[in-house]
Order: sequence, then C-alpha cells, then structure tokens
Amino acid sequence: MSLLLDNQFKDLPPDKAIDTKLFLESVAHIPSFFDCLGSNVFSVIKSDINGNILDIVEAEREAHPAEWPKVGATLALMWLKRGLRFIQILLQSLADGERDENNPNLIRVNVTKAYEQALKKYHGWIVQKIFNVALHAAPYKSNFLKALSKGEEVKEEDCLANVHQFLVNYAVTVDAIYDMYTNLNAELDYTV
Repeated sequence: MSLLLDNQFKDLPPDKAIDTKLFLESVAHIPSFFDCLGSNVFSVIKSDINGNILDIVEAEREAHPAEWPKVGATLALMWLKRGLRFIQILLQSLADGERDENNPNLIRVNVTKAYEQALKKYHGWIVQKIFNVALHAAPYKSNFLKALSKGEEVKEEDCLANVHQFLVNYAVTVDAIYDMYTNLNAELDYTV
C-alpha cells in the first residue's frame, strides 16, 4: 500500500464539520511525506505540521478577542493549513502530469508551483532563499514515487492513481479549513 493511502483523510459530512480527532490522526502521518522529498531543508515545513493542532479556533476568538487570531491553536492551524495546501498542490501537480519537458524525472516544477501558491507570500527573503536551496535537493520523480510507495517498485501510473485517490478527501478537508478561516476572518498576512 502507499504511504498516502495508509492514512487517508475521511469523508466530510455535508456541513463540512471536521472531526478533530480523526483530522489529527490523519495529520499525524503527514510529516513522513516530507521524508519522501529527501532533503532536510524541507524539515521546516515538516516541523510546522508536526507541531500544529486544531479546533479551538472559535473558543480562542471568544477567550482572547484582543489577541485573536495571533494566538495558540488558531495561529498553529493557520500554518498547518498552509503546509497541507503545499502538499495538496504538489501532489495534484504530479497527478496532473505537470513536468519540465527537458527534465521529466525532476519534480522541481511541481515543488516550485506548490511553494509559490501555498507558502512563498508568507516567507521573507531568507526563507525563500532556503527554499531555493531545497529545490535543488528535491528527489527525482521516480525516487519520490517509490518513497510514496514505501520503497516498493510500483508502476508510475499506479502510484499516481493512489495519489488521485488520496487527494479526494484530503483536498476537501484542506478546503474546508481554508473556508473556515475565510468565514471567521482569521487569516493573517505576515511574513516570517
């Protein structure tokens, strides 16, 4: 089985309410995704995801109106959702077949797209330079897909079919978190 399918996100109910326990159980396995990218430079994103948790957003808004959303789980989830979006865009780009025609076995195009759409605007100059270093250390597509398949030799199309399957509930969940932040006006637009 693939790394992604072993811990798939669950279907959301019609009201898009995210079960905190199930979400946290699924998210707890996401950091191993970054190990598939090979470079320790991606450990910054892995660390963000590893250390961030959910749900108390509305309670925090009521408990800390002057500081909210710059406190606790609200802030942690904001960064977590950005890391989750990075993964979503990267995997969707791969599944859609986007690639550098001159270097089809490199995933730099996919990683760059994910970074630019999900994280770059929140990163200052230094963090952006660190990303550029990490980009050159990104694995070959074949090695990345093999890592997603837990080291098993799997046909590329089979691995990408697993990616598609994983993205169904994953994307809905990430979108629901983004919608919640929009609806609560909790998104902060600062750089680190």
